[in-house]
Amino acid sequence: MKRILILGGTGFVGRALCEQLASHPQLGQARLVVPTRKRARARHLLPLPQVDVIEADINQERALRRLLQGVDAVVNLVAILHGTPRAFEQAHVGLCQRLAEDCIQSGVHRVVHVSALGVSDDPAAAPSNYLRTKSEGEQALRVNGLQLSVLRPSVIFGAHDRFLNLFASLQGLFPLMPLAGADARFQPVWVEDVAAAIVACLADPATIGRTYELGGPEVRTLGELVRLAGRCSGHVRPLLPLPLAAGRLQATLLSCLPGEPLMSVDNLDSMKVPNVLSGGLPGLPELGIQPTALEVVVPAYLGQQASWADRLDAWRASARR
Repeated sequence: MKRILILGGTGFVGRALCEQLASHPQLGQARLVVPTRKRARARHLLPLPQVDVIEADINQERALRRLLQGVDAVVNLVAILHGTPRAFEQAHVGLCQRLAEDCIQSGVHRVVHVSALGVSDDPAAAPSNYLRTKSEGEQALRVNGLQLSVLRPSVIFGAHDRFLNLFASLQGLFPLMPLAGADARFQPVWVEDVAAAIVACLADPATIGRTYELGGPEVRTLGELVRLAGRCSGHVRPLLPLPLAAGRLQATLLSCLPGEPLMSVDNLDSMKVPNVLSGGLPGLPELGIQPTALEVVVPAYLGQQASWADRLDAWRASARR
């Protein structure tokens, strides 16, 4: 491959993916095209000589088709966790529909799509806008003419995540952690393992037409993950699990705050589906990757949140302030 287009490449997973692709023995010579509406958002990728950062809005008409010229493969990382039903439709469904159409018209066949664990093959069965539109996005890409690989990761952790970092920051600021959905189950997967899985799909044609579930070696409840974040950051706080009605009220109020919500009702609805491996699909081991445990990685990066200012900055960053 000489040219790979990475949609959503400026984000958390995109950073790890670009770094791994740049050092890969087979794919390391490929140009990595990363579109972004604001070049400043990709400044962390600029030191990589293989990365071409292009200012473009992929939601504008014909923008995708222009970006696809001369491309050998596409990786789609675009996703949102919060928003209106229309925003979910645009990010997860509309983009995939246009990507499928434009890829076929541009002669680009290879696509690796990052979906989400818990996605059903039946969109109508999904309890949330997030899971429903993720399912519909997968279906939009399953068309003749595309060589598709789908990856469904659980919640992703790593040094720049907005998950464990957020809960560590909150416990540094507040004496008590009221928590909705404390019993929800996850199988967290390291961002570097997710990036490695994407690289493996790009490098191996045998992954075409297959769906992989990506999870770590352990299943944890949300409450256990919040306690882990507090312990590793040095700020263990009492946890107050909220009943369903109180949790939905909390999520509704948090959605009204400025910036990206800390929690939404749609998040709670998504957590009705256990975010764990089903056992019916291949995963990281089938891609030659040994899943990395939380304790191997998390203490190193959460332990760096030493000062009150650092914790406040991380909290602001999670809200995009």
